[in-house]
Amino acid sequence: MCDEVSQCIAMANLQGCKVAAQEMVSLSDSTCIYEVWDEDCTIYENGGHCSQGPPLSTASRNDWGECVYSWTVCGNNIEVDAQPMCVWNQAYQDNFERDSIAEILDNARNCYVLIDPFESTAVSSAIPAIKSKGNMVSCYISAGTCEDWRDDFDLIKDYCVDEPWGEWAGEYFVDETDTGILEHMKERVDKMADWGCDIVEFDNMDWTFDNDYRREYGFSATANEGIAFNHDLCDYAHSKNMGCMAKSTTRGAADFDGMTVESYQSETNWWDQYQMEAMLAEGKIGIVVHYNERDCNGVYAMYTGIYGDKLSFICEDRDTRQYVHFNSH
Repeated sequence: MCDEVSQCIAMANLQGCKVAAQEMVSLSDSTCIYEVWDEDCTIYENGGHCSQGPPLSTASRNDWGECVYSWTVCGNNIEVDAQPMCVWNQAYQDNFERDSIAEILDNARNCYVLIDPFESTAVSSAIPAIKSKGNMVSCYISAGTCEDWRDDFDLIKDYCVDEPWGEWAGEYFVDETDTGILEHMKERVDKMADWGCDIVEFDNMDWTFDNDYRREYGFSATANEGIAFNHDLCDYAHSKNMGCMAKSTTRGAADFDGMTVESYQSETNWWDQYQMEAMLAEGKIGIVVHYNERDCNGVYAMYTGIYGDKLSFICEDRDTRQYVHFNSH
């Protein structure tokens, strides 16, 4: 549902089609009407399936001769019918190599592509090219920590604790959420919107739920204050026509548009299973990033056995020392 046309951004969806480009859509009885292209690039009305609606016209392909997948963002949510998605990850890894921008541009088509746009101009400036190949671009931000390598660290460090997080060098937990750090985080969201990010992945959003960390590092933000902080950030991202991706938990994140979890060879399905099940049942995005594995196919089969075939999955292969991308279209 959309309140106004300006909130109904681009886009179409698909089920078994090679589909759609970014177009503004119209409203009809407060319902977003979006368009779908079949594999011949014929536009159909009332998206979701190529067979729905009469053909409207034949559209041109992109510069690579491709029709591309896309999605619909309407005000407060992002709808993705074409799941599972292939996943590419330039933002982080656990043991080996992240996906490079060059690899993503060469190979990622109609995928969920996670990047860290604050890493360099080379990364943020690649967003239009990545999107032109039908990819959804998700942009990484750490909501619960200050990172000393970020350009704005001097502006936000006073809002974080003094002792660095022992597990991640150079990161400091946010101390208080009501003393000004929210405005600095919103400035990051503004930049992501200007760069063209489609969705924001909020990492470390669960820091206030960990009482062991609270005792060790001394941050004062309560769990409820952390939830309110996350809500404020997601609401702001939505106001900029971007979606929100929760990381590791959906506690207090009912308005988020999906969840990413990290999985390990010795620690699989460690999160609250019902949270991922609920995300997928609502048609939202569910992604597992699995690390250091020799049998990626076996682990993927295990996870789809639990969550069904809508789960998106990427696996760090121990032998090739790089990510393996599932569900490529």
